[in-house]
Amino acid sequence: MSTVATWNIDPMHSVVEFKVKHLVISTVTGKFRNFEGKLETASEDFDGAKAHFSLSVDSIDTNVADRDAHLKSDDFFAADRFPNITFDGVLNKGGDGDYALVGHLTIRDITKEVALEVSYGGVMVDGYGQTKAGFEIEGKISRKEFGLQWNMVTEAGGVVVSDQVKLNLNVQLVKVG
Repeated sequence: MSTVATWNIDPMHSVVEFKVKHLVISTVTGKFRNFEGKLETASEDFDGAKAHFSLSVDSIDTNVADRDAHLKSDDFFAADRFPNITFDGVLNKGGDGDYALVGHLTIRDITKEVALEVSYGGVMVDGYGQTKAGFEIEGKISRKEFGLQWNMVTEAGGVVVSDQVKLNLNVQLVKVG
């Protein structure tokens, strides 16, 4: 019988970012500052690890306070009613050494299955004797599929905010047991 190891996200050495096209000509980048998560695995190479992740919508930061307030409003995340975005899934190793993270993402009150690409950076023991693992996670989602419908049409007929949102997480985990 395998022993299950738990790895918690180290928020001081991790970042959760998103990118979305604005007016179809430029990209707005934002991040969430407060999040937590873990992997539970019985495998040294993390294959089959169970992933649990949650972030605080109220911690959104696009470097523009008015835009952040709009994103927290009912037009987008409705942070007062849906304070967290959650993900539960499984990390599966592919034949090329990379991984796929497949699971259920919940935004607002809508849950959809998503598949994210994962690059494994390796395992290292830090100067304090803690065992750390690093991962880069990327993917794309449709914001409209999660009820984030708000948009405006410009005079030229273009849209203000694209439907596609790119996700980019750089995650360092610390082994806790």
